Amino acid sequence: MTSVRADYVVIGGGVTGLAAAWALARRDREVTMLEQAAVGHLAGGSHGSCRIFRLGYEDPMYVRLAGQARELWAELEYSCGERLLHPAPQLTFGPQMTEVQSAMTEAGAPCHLLSADEAAERFGCVTTAGEALLEPDSAVIAADRALTALATCARPGERVHALTGTRAVALADDGRRVRVRTSSGDIEAGRVIVCAGPWTAGLLATAGITIPGEATLEQVAYFAPASPAQPAPASPAPATPASPAQAGGPGEEAGSQGRTTPIFVYYGGEFPYGLPVPGTDRYKIGIHRGGPPVQPGRQHQEPDPALGQRIERAARSFLPGLDPRPLAVERCVYDNSPDTDFIVGRIGNIAIGSGTSGHGFKFGPLLGEWLATLAADPAGGAGPGRSWAAGLPPSRFAPGRF
Repeated sequence: MTSVRADYVVIGGGVTGLAAAWALARRDREVTMLEQAAVGHLAGGSHGSCRIFRLGYEDPMYVRLAGQARELWAELEYSCGERLLHPAPQLTFGPQMTEVQSAMTEAGAPCHLLSADEAAERFGCVTTAGEALLEPDSAVIAADRALTALATCARPGERVHALTGTRAVALADDGRRVRVRTSSGDIEAGRVIVCAGPWTAGLLATAGITIPGEATLEQVAYFAPASPAQPAPASPAPATPASPAQAGGPGEEAGSQGRTTPIFVYYGGEFPYGLPVPGTDRYKIGIHRGGPPVQPGRQHQEPDPALGQRIERAARSFLPGLDPRPLAVERCVYDNSPDTDFIVGRIGNIAIGSGTSGHGFKFGPLLGEWLATLAADPAGGAGPGRSWAAGLPPSRFAPGRF
């Protein structure tokens, strides 16, 4: 492949890149997507069975953005004909719980404060050791199925041409077009979207664009009930998707809270979290931003014993009904920005989506929509009247803030 021309090139086949390609395809744009390995590869940040979808943040802006992302998830579910977000109530507790409650209340998101006794009565499998905030509109994202759905639905009329095993190694923007040098030859593109996770900063540097970032190698573990002889609480099960207007509606949670093992998030200090794996009796637990720094190209997948001990301690503390000996362990790379806010914007003919900081999967379709808008807009999102309300990312996420 030498001197190929393309209208749009998306670099990175994780959830953000796939969502950007899907958004461009819905605009009837021709897209070439480059992925250095395979979609869902172990060294990327989007692999694995499941992720949490929640509205609960300590910042009202993120609560509102999560609501916008949920609408796009519903659209994807309707398009692919598959349930991807499995409703599951969530318990948020810990020293910063009240900040989450205030932000959700300000943003108009439903939440209910439970006393320790109420939490124990309704969700006895989780030990909160105090008050807990119930978030009824949380869900578990079937992450592996979501990647497949995005890759499939992004090709109406074969508008998206995916080149897996092709690595982008350098960019050069001359003001008219961008030359993308790849492991298979050069591509001349009108616009380029770079969302290559922790490889983004290094690739942008070849075009003279500097963004900060640090990769960390995180770890999660999967647990089973301690006593197989006793029936385990039901995990979210696959369901037939509703229309975009119906999917994820409040009625889906009604009557399910007493039967479903909840998601939990501990806010304050160390940040353990857990979620039921859809369709199984397994439970996934991790510690947010608990892993060590890593060079993205020098990852290893062997379990970290120290991280493992912390995760097993969280299992014993918060879900005593689980066998604290994990059935499986996974490593996952985070692409961290200095302030943990996303980095989304456009410089010249290059749109940037990075800095997801371990909490970006739930926003994947929204990040993709923003990047497609930035890339397709002749003004690059700049100028009078350009705003978040117009379908563009908040200025708070602009690369120029650093």
